[in-house]
Amino acid sequence: MIAVAERQRTREGLIFLALFALTIPIANWLIGHVGTACMAPHGPCVVPVAPGVMAPSGVTMVGVALVLRDLVQRRLGTALSAVAILIGAAISALVAPPSLILASAAAFLLSEFADLAVYTPLARRRLVAAVLASSCVGLIIDSIVFLWLAFGSLEFLAGQVIGKAWMVLLSIPFVVWLRRRDERLGVRPAR
Repeated sequence: MIAVAERQRTREGLIFLALFALTIPIANWLIGHVGTACMAPHGPCVVPVAPGVMAPSGVTMVGVALVLRDLVQRRLGTALSAVAILIGAAISALVAPPSLILASAAAFLLSEFADLAVYTPLARRRLVAAVLASSCVGLIIDSIVFLWLAFGSLEFLAGQVIGKAWMVLLSIPFVVWLRRRDERLGVRPAR
């Protein structure tokens, strides 16, 4: 029974890792192609995130990435999660538009490591609280670092934070389901 749970944890961890890696190119593609309004050719495209508040469409994937990083850590461990962050920052630098390479990679790197630092001590006892707290810290850091490095302004901070927070909140039912299923099946988090 333990071996089956271990295989399931590893298999799911690899799926979460692949999805985590995909959030980066998807976010960059969304910014240039999907939104209710798109400025100039290839973006940025924006979407409404609250009444009267717009944000670049890629923010949706950043919120998802923060939760997926937590799930990668839960399934594959802290060390592999840290390696995934480094790889993610490299992917971010490779797929970002040339004018946003530094902002994109730095924001990803700093926000994901902040997420890891907050999530790790909380996750053993309170998974949902750990995901919410770490994602909130990560999305605020990501928004501030990205906006400041990319544009030298925090003018669009509210839209960035709200858009990412929506995606975190939408993921919570899945995290609750996963935690309950893990408890029922005896799947333990990786270390």
